[in-house]
Amino acid sequence: MTIHKNFIAGEWLAGSDETKNINPSNIDEVIGVYTRASRNDAENAIQAARKAFPAWARSGIQQRHDILKKVSDEILARKDELGQLLAREEGKTLPEAVGEVARAGQIFDFFAGEVLRLSGEKIASTRPGLDVEITREPVGVVGIITPWNFPIAIPAWKIAPALAYGNTVVFKPADLVPGSAWALSDIIVRAGLPEGVFNLVMGRGSVVGDTMLNSPHIDAITFTGSVATGKKVAAACVEHMRKFQLEMGGKNPLVVLDDADLKTAVEVAANGAFFSTGQRCTASSRLVVTDGIHDKFVSALTERLKGLTVDDAMKDGTHIGPVVDQSQLDQDISYIDIGQKEGAKLAWGGERLNREKPGFYLQPALFTDTQPDMRINREEIFGPVASVQRAKDYDEALVIANDTIFGLSSGICTTSLKHASHFKRNSEAGMVMVNLPTAGVDYHVPFGGRKGSSYGPREQGRYAAEFYTTVKTTYTLP
Repeated sequence: MTIHKNFIAGEWLAGSDETKNINPSNIDEVIGVYTRASRNDAENAIQAARKAFPAWARSGIQQRHDILKKVSDEILARKDELGQLLAREEGKTLPEAVGEVARAGQIFDFFAGEVLRLSGEKIASTRPGLDVEITREPVGVVGIITPWNFPIAIPAWKIAPALAYGNTVVFKPADLVPGSAWALSDIIVRAGLPEGVFNLVMGRGSVVGDTMLNSPHIDAITFTGSVATGKKVAAACVEHMRKFQLEMGGKNPLVVLDDADLKTAVEVAANGAFFSTGQRCTASSRLVVTDGIHDKFVSALTERLKGLTVDDAMKDGTHIGPVVDQSQLDQDISYIDIGQKEGAKLAWGGERLNREKPGFYLQPALFTDTQPDMRINREEIFGPVASVQRAKDYDEALVIANDTIFGLSSGICTTSLKHASHFKRNSEAGMVMVNLPTAGVDYHVPFGGRKGSSYGPREQGRYAAEFYTTVKTTYTLP
């Protein structure tokens, strides 16, 4: 079987060892073999990016636009093929996977346009006769560390702006799902980037990630992953006085009020909490439901869950694919056990499932009769597990919704303009949805949260410039 190599300083190079990419829908299937980088490989990639930075930072905007547009065009032309790869390696359903690939292509297209819209300011000085210019310049070498749950979209929304604004890149994808990242990297490499501008180093976080964090030659690091690892990234970046951006966990609430349209609320909850196997940082894992609609909502949502098909991600008609791997499955099952021991009622699901082929299949789990201090309401599970919390009215629901260390996304289902408007203003989250799932934002808008969910400037859209550039103020005496 072909070994997929790292890309360092303009060459495809073997690493220190290899890893097999396993299909979670069929663990007997090996999708591909991918090399793992050593510390020395990672150091060489960083040095290559450092060497390439001066020329790339001063490259023409037409060159950068054309390269990013070429990447976008190929991704979109191959979205069905790449979607199949993504579904096979990560386990999200094929329609979700194709949609994610399309988003990656749209992101590169957006930032190809942003290259041509680079602008600054020229303002008057308080001192007569002086000219003042305010411009943005690239930060330098950007280290990119991405998670396994969106293996092509998240790399795209980090790599595209990094290149668009003139930075060079050292990219470390999740070791669990290297396939989509390698395919994306292959497209980027063939788009015509100069040597060293883009480098792919696959491998373990303890090796590659640690080397990146401890290198004095990386100017900025953007990271998406767990809270625990995010804190390590932050500490290392402070030590080196480098710029950093963190997207971490979520324990996102969906408030359902008495006046909500029941059918809408059920669909919003099912989609937000359980689709993509619940493996989204924006998943609505806490369903905060007021007294008047509580019983009807729980009954209707339970019936909806009974109608969802859990099966092979590639099969037509599958609503929910497998959990990504054994470790994540064990974690999900552990939290289901914890919830029951804490006194929550397992209203539906939570069973390990067998299908035609061996895989990591888990029936969606819904808890009721839960209390705010239960671990299943405090800690991110990252699987198809959601809990219902009862509230007497909107005011109490808002308090419960905000009672979390996280603040990524939130939602409300209501037909009341008054309550919707109040919630949008008072929800302590970076993204708020009204009568929509908490998971899912467009590619051209800012993505990010507050409190323990995010740190640093927002990702995506025009706001990406805040992280990938630095501001310069210059004065001229004509």
